[in-house]
Amino acid sequence: MITKALDLIEEWMITFMMGGATLLIFFSVLHRYGSGFKIPYVQDWLIGLNFSWAQELCIIMFVWMAKFGAAYGVRMGVHVGVDVLINRLPVEWRKVAVIISLACGIAFTAIIGTLGFRFIWEIGMHYAVFNFLGLSIEGLTSGPTTPDLDWPSWVIYSAVPYGSYLMCFRFVQVTVTYLRTGEMPRHDETKIEGIQPVEDDPEVAMPHGALASTRSDQLAVAGGVK
Repeated sequence: MITKALDLIEEWMITFMMGGATLLIFFSVLHRYGSGFKIPYVQDWLIGLNFSWAQELCIIMFVWMAKFGAAYGVRMGVHVGVDVLINRLPVEWRKVAVIISLACGIAFTAIIGTLGFRFIWEIGMHYAVFNFLGLSIEGLTSGPTTPDLDWPSWVIYSAVPYGSYLMCFRFVQVTVTYLRTGEMPRHDETKIEGIQPVEDDPEVAMPHGALASTRSDQLAVAGGVK
């Protein structure tokens, strides 16, 4: 249940970040070029709108999308990999090589997540947590903020530890599944979720002549019944 909720949150976050950043860039470009047209009242209104923060927010959204998208890629098996050497190994050695590679992924993402968490803790998270809990903040600073949005930098950089830890968790999931079943997640590029494959549609998969013959037989049967 918790894993399914985590999957849903991960997918919705990626979708929201990608869609939101795309729309924001679209409207920002429209605002930039629309402000150049000398239309009475409209031009003054467009110039009065402040979109200076749009580029910074888009960068932040794409960074978060990339970090959580990497974790999604591990779960779905969509990451690019070179397995020519592994496929040439004997079956016994092949399994060992896969486990070693997954263990390296777990270790790497765990290290990056820990270093990232330590970084955001030192640049402002320490101050925010102690201030929220009512503890002494003497000698602590709130840390830097972003230039345009004036958001705490540690919040923005949180994508590194959170995304890395989630990616580490996905590596652990894949490793456990591989040890149990001997299978790795594979993404089939020929199939799109929510769209029925052509070969599964009987009317499309059936040759045109056979389809016409079948319909003629149905009409003949219906005529006989009458």
